[in-house]
Order: sequence, then C-alpha cells, then structure tokens
Amino acid sequence: MYVIGGGPGGLAVAAALRARGVRAVVLEKSDAVGASWRAHYDRLRLHTTRRLSALPGLRMPRSFGRWVARADVVRYLETYAEKHELELVTGVEVHRIERAGGDWILHATGGRRLTGRAVVVATGYNHTPHLPEWPGRSTYEGEFCHARAYRAPGPYEGKDVLVVGAGNTGAEIAADLADGGAARVRLAVRTVPHIVRRTTLGWPAQRSGILVRRLPAALVDRLGALLARFATPDLTAHGLPRPEKGLATRQREGAIPVQDVGLIDAVRAGKVEIVAAVEAFEHGEVVLADGSRIAPDAVIAATGYRRALEPLLGHLDVLDGGGLPVTHGARSPREAPGLYFTGFTNPISGMFRELALDAERIARRIARSAPKPSR
Repeated sequence: MYVIGGGPGGLAVAAALRARGVRAVVLEKSDAVGASWRAHYDRLRLHTTRRLSALPGLRMPRSFGRWVARADVVRYLETYAEKHELELVTGVEVHRIERAGGDWILHATGGRRLTGRAVVVATGYNHTPHLPEWPGRSTYEGEFCHARAYRAPGPYEGKDVLVVGAGNTGAEIAADLADGGAARVRLAVRTVPHIVRRTTLGWPAQRSGILVRRLPAALVDRLGALLARFATPDLTAHGLPRPEKGLATRQREGAIPVQDVGLIDAVRAGKVEIVAAVEAFEHGEVVLADGSRIAPDAVIAATGYRRALEPLLGHLDVLDGGGLPVTHGARSPREAPGLYFTGFTNPISGMFRELALDAERIARRIARSAPKPSR
C-alpha cells in the first residue's frame, strides 16, 4: 500500500502499519521528510506540548523543551523515519488517483503507474498558499509576499510592514517583526479571532481543548467566554474587541483560536497596530475596509492555505464543497473503499496528537483487511 506525503501524518501512518506487519511505501514529492516544517518561519514552535505531540513509537526528547521549535520538529521527523526504517521514496509526486477494480492506481512523476490495495492521503492541511483576489494586487509594485516566504524579521528591520490576516501565523509574524526591529507593524484584521493564552497558571490550552472537544458547542462557547475574562485582557481599545461568536462555534467554522506568543503584549504596548481588513491595492497604496489608505514598505499576506486535493482526486466525489475529504481517519468514503485521509482537520486538541491517534486507527483498519500470508 502507499502513503502520499512524508510529513508527520504520513510518517505516523507508515510506522503504525509497519508495526503491524503491513508494508507501506511513503511517496514524498520533495527531497526530504517534513517539507512544510522546513519551510516555516524560524520563530515557530509547536503550540502543543512536547508530551502530547509525539507520534506512535517515539517520544520527543526532553531536550526539546515544553514547546518544540520548528528546527527540532524537523530533526524529530528525520529521526522518526530512520528509527522505524520507513520505506520512503522522495522526489515523487502523485498527480492523480484512480480506482481499478479492487486496486488503486497512482499516476506519479516520470510516468509511474503504482498499484496498491489501499492508499492514505497525507499531503497536509497547509499545502498550497492562498491569496485572496484583491483588486489591483497583480499590478502592485510594492514589496509583497505570502507568509510561506517569511523566515525572520531581519530583512524588515527599519521598515513599515503590514501583516494581513490575524490567524496564528499572522499574529506570530506580527509579534516577531515588532520584536525584530521593524519600524512599524500593522496587522489587518477582517474577523476578530479568539486569543487564548498558551498556558494559564501552568495549564496548557491544549489540555483544555482535549477536555472540551466532544462537549456541545454552546457549552464550550460559554466556558471559553468565562476563561477569556479571567485569562485574556480586553483589547477593545486597541481594535481587538471580544469576538461575537463563541470559541467552539468559530472552530467548527474552521477558525481555531490564536495562541498568544507575544501578540497581546505587542498590541498593548503599541508595537503592533490593528487596522481594518485589506480591500484592494491601488496606485502603490493598500486600501482598507474602513476607506483609509496606507503605504507600507512591505506587505506579508498571512492568508492561509488550500488543501489543493482537486487535481489528485476531485473526480472521485470524495471531497466536500470546501475541498476537504468527506471522511478522515479510519473511515473510507463509501464510494472509495481503501482510501484514507489524515491531517485534514484543524483540531483544538492538537494536530500532532490527532495525527498520532488517526495513524493507529488507520493502521488497525488496514491490517484487519490486509490479505493473510499463505502458509
């Protein structure tokens, strides 16, 4: 069988399958495991604790600390693939998956046609950078990039920078720029996010996410509002009022809360200014939703990613209207038995934790259905 994607989700499934005696070949389009983690900005750390972020069969070293740095995540994934002796093929991209009888045919780089009884798609939640179709952006001559291209604040020292998008990435890049010497940092916000402390009195936000993940959304919304009043200062005067919709309601719409790793202090100190959402680019200026115009030296668009699964399997009727798989984990779509997905949810209980749980569930299901060796 084949696993498409050599990130944490794909490696975890392959290791769990190998532990059950099922051969799994991991196909990775880049030249190494953890490609997306290698591309993230330097400051990034897991927002989940080390203990709750390990993949099946290998703990994360204590030396990594409680909040694991991006470079250490990459080291861990490299070690993980080596320890489990995973069968990894790099430089091979799968372009299309088709059903042929009881098998799956994978069309890949170099005209390859690979056949397997089961396929796990683990190409990642943050696959392809997304940019809104802002009027005038294609002719904007100012410095502009997607957050995927941002690494560190050094190149922006002394500059006026606009960060667009107040998710975890935008919030963290804005704080990074403020700490790293940018002359001015503005954060354009369309929908006010829920901001939570990474820890409150030593208690990680992730553990709260695990405890409440199966509770009714209305109850979690109320609990989240109570916690916010206790743990998070009111930033209304700085342009970030409390969100109108509750935390769980927003999460089920696809927006997880922002974990504070410096944004709150930066906003309160005036190092990060909150401005209205971007509406257009015009004559070298950025037009905001409140009608104002600004002329930053650089614009960094932290506007998210797309899963980009349509070319791979859009013809199989296994994606919903938003381009996400209709099933995940150990469940295959009814029309596509033997096809599994992992890593396409964005849970408040922690991505790595859920990838580890999914890996075990998928491996158990595949192992049960695998042909028994003849004696």
